[in-house]
Amino acid sequence: MLRRATFIVILGLLACGVCAPAEAPAPLYPVKFFDFFAEEQPVRLAYRDVHPTAKPNGETVLLFHGEDFSGSCWEKTAQRLASDGFRVVVPDQLGFGASTRPNIHYSFHQMAENTYRLLSYLNVREVEVVGHSMGGMLAVRFTLLYPATVRKLVLEDPIGLEDYRTFLPYVPLENEMHINMHANYDTFLERHKTFYVTWKPEYEVYAKEEAQLLDTGDFPQAALSTAIVFEMIYQQPVVYELPEIQAPTLLVIGAEDRPVVGAMIGLAERPANMPGKDASTMMPQDNNIVHTAGKMPGEYTKLFGQYQELAQKAHEAIKNSTLVRIPNAGHIPHIETPEQFNQAVIPFLQP
Repeated sequence: MLRRATFIVILGLLACGVCAPAEAPAPLYPVKFFDFFAEEQPVRLAYRDVHPTAKPNGETVLLFHGEDFSGSCWEKTAQRLASDGFRVVVPDQLGFGASTRPNIHYSFHQMAENTYRLLSYLNVREVEVVGHSMGGMLAVRFTLLYPATVRKLVLEDPIGLEDYRTFLPYVPLENEMHINMHANYDTFLERHKTFYVTWKPEYEVYAKEEAQLLDTGDFPQAALSTAIVFEMIYQQPVVYELPEIQAPTLLVIGAEDRPVVGAMIGLAERPANMPGKDASTMMPQDNNIVHTAGKMPGEYTKLFGQYQELAQKAHEAIKNSTLVRIPNAGHIPHIETPEQFNQAVIPFLQP
């Protein structure tokens, strides 16, 4: 799955070179499909339905993945939850993983409705919702739309804790699509390395999964759906509605996390080992994107993207919430520090 073009340009991720991706381990759980229509198009929503391996506690946990992942990133978390008696439902949202990548108007409202339809199909009436990164934005929207369905809410390093429209320039969809088409495997790998405090070779499987359509005929559609998804993130903030959340909420934050959406503001802040995109591969309007981003005041990096402060503000905005910071963790504690993540989350989810 391709990342939003603006992110690639402003961060200046590498666009050349070849890395041999790690082999992905065999999946722990089979992927099933829920077929329906979205905007009059037939689509398939992939999901995993993991049943308890210990005495069932009667609770179901719904796991929402982030924008650089699919439901596969939750497999070990689902395995641990199942061993504690939980049923676990893990969808790949439309545009991600094994699900259809339709050319539709993506929205968090629609993703929430699709998931609710899946739960109805599975005869699940109540859930504890856990959302990571972009999945945190979706988890907030799902909780607000279906409050009677959500017993508890966990937000793991959610993005969207500030309104990106207030300080990031709008980028036309065709620009995003064009730059996405110039990505390669190194682009994905270098980006995934920014998610962790300490990179380990086993993390590469997630970069491989995201890049798996690069050499297929589905690549242009993947580039398009990704561009549309990131318009969704840009245009549909949830930060203003955090005070409306009524469900008991746990915020789990990697103490070393500062999501890329906050660190991407100016070219001057780019690490030395991340050179700029080769302008010869861009359309004229793409050069304007770089020009605009480069002129953004350096003061913006002090005013926006301060993730640890944003997490504290989110905790204060959500009335019935608890904030837990996990030391030595970056953007994905459930992968990088799984035991600490489970120690924080599982007692909170217990009935």
